[in-house]
Formats: sequence, structure tokens, C-alpha cells
Amino acid sequence: MNTGSSESAQNVNYPEQAGLRPIVSGKVRDIYDAGEGRLLMVASDRISAFDVVLSESIPDKGRVLTALTTYWLGELANVAPNHLISTDPRDFPSALASLPDIAGRSMLVARAEMLPIECIVRGYLAGSAFKEYAETGTIHGTKVPAGLTKGSRLPEPVFTPSTKATAGHDINISFTQAAKIVGRSTAERAREISLEAYRKAEIRAGEEGLLVADTKFELGIIDGELAICDEVLTPDSSRFWLAAGWSAGTEPVPFDKQPVRDFLEATGWDKRPPAPHLPDNVVEETARRYRIAYEMLSGQKLSDWRNELR
Repeated sequence: MNTGSSESAQNVNYPEQAGLRPIVSGKVRDIYDAGEGRLLMVASDRISAFDVVLSESIPDKGRVLTALTTYWLGELANVAPNHLISTDPRDFPSALASLPDIAGRSMLVARAEMLPIECIVRGYLAGSAFKEYAETGTIHGTKVPAGLTKGSRLPEPVFTPSTKATAGHDINISFTQAAKIVGRSTAERAREISLEAYRKAEIRAGEEGLLVADTKFELGIIDGELAICDEVLTPDSSRFWLAAGWSAGTEPVPFDKQPVRDFLEATGWDKRPPAPHLPDNVVEETARRYRIAYEMLSGQKLSDWRNELR
């Protein structure tokens, strides 16, 4: 199968070869200790669905995630601080400067004390929120108006946190439960940041013809202040829908990993590893939608992102 992705983009281990200590290898990102209170986050082309990492990679995915995160951190700079120091390899530890496949998919960031919750904001009824609503009329235990259908716009964006599972699935929790985990004042500030960031992103995306159905923020404490960290408003962490033709009860055109989810659901897979192999057309279509999402939202060509440093 031709995935169009290099081995290095699938399993990014150049920083380790250059002497940086690996801290964690996640579903998509590999994180290294860059010294002086800094981390190097390298986004691979790996893709996960239903908490399982698939065998195939998505060409250019790591570049899209890094480029779009960088774009949004600039757009949201007045909402909260963030952890980004640089995406320019010339600012990275010197051993990394000339390594291949680093430019465009890597961020040098400040270390943060990460909150042990996922900060999810939903503007539309989709995913696990729709499943819960269909059964109980609630979202994360909170009552919402009756009569909504799949894809309905919610009366206002809703902060719906979840746990951060080290293994298995995250668990949806109420705001009260989140407050018990991180403390009420921190939970309130996390909600405030997440909702404001979502509202700004919703307006910006709408100007470019996309809807942000929902998104997940990762927040951490840097110098005593809550900051936006990790990836931000990417096709991995968000549901982006084409605004044209959207209406409640229909299946909007997605610009995220939905083609992967749809294929896997159709196989009858039990969502336990290993996952079924993705056919080439699903890989290619997913890559195309990731690139389009970046270019629509940022107004820039992906081919121009850090191309001069590759």
C-alpha cells in the first residue's frame, strides 16, 4: 500500500538520535526534553481513531497539525498565553538544526504543568454528545433543549470536559466533576479560556466557509498562569464542517478524520487493536481534507509552510 509518507514522518526518532531524551511517544506526537525548561514536540503522520493508532500514515498530516496550531496560537494570543517558543529549527538545540523532516512538523515549547482533563467545547450536536443526547436528553450530564437532531447547532457553545485516560478511552465528565479534579477556580478559568477561544475560532472559520462543530483544548500552567498548549483547532482535535449546505439532521461535509472513522465503522470493527487497514483512497482523501482545512482556515498554502527550511 502506498501511503505517500516517509518512515521518518511515521516514526519520528531523529531527535533521539541527536541526543535529546525522549519523554513520551503519543498517538501522534513524540516529545523530547530540549533542556532549559523546554520541550521539542514533533508531529508525525500517524493517525488514530477510536483511541487506536492505525498502521497507515496520512501524508503531510504532521505538517498540517503544526502549521495550523501555529496559526491558531497567533489568532488566540489575546485569549490566553501559550507554550510556543518557535517553529524555526534554527532556534532548536543545535544538534537538530540540520536533521531531515524536522522543519514544518516541530515546535519548541515551554514546559507546562498540564491539567489532567480535556477541555472540550461543543457548538453542534455530534459524536459522543449526540449519542448521549439521543439516550438521555443531556450532554455530559447537563440538560439541553429537547427536539435537537444530529448536527443541530446548540443554543450556545457548551464546555464539556473529559478525563485524560493514560490507557483506553477518555470519560466524559460534568463541570462539577472537573472542578473536583483540578479545583473550582482552575476549572472556571479553563472553561472561560476554552469558550472564548472557541467563539473566536468559530467566527474566523465561518469567514472562510467552515463550521467548528466541536474542538478539544489542552491547557497547562506556565509561570502560574493557565496557558493554551499542545495542538490547537486542528483536524485531529476538532470537527470541521463545510458551512455551505449545512442543516440540522444532515451529514455535513467534514474536513477532519471523519473519512477514517466512517470507513472503520463500516467494517464492523470492534474498536480494539489491531485496526483494519485503510485503503489508499481513504488515506488520500483524508490527506486532501487535512490540507484543505489548513489552507481554508489560514489563507496560506501548505507547500509554503516552512518550505524554505526543509
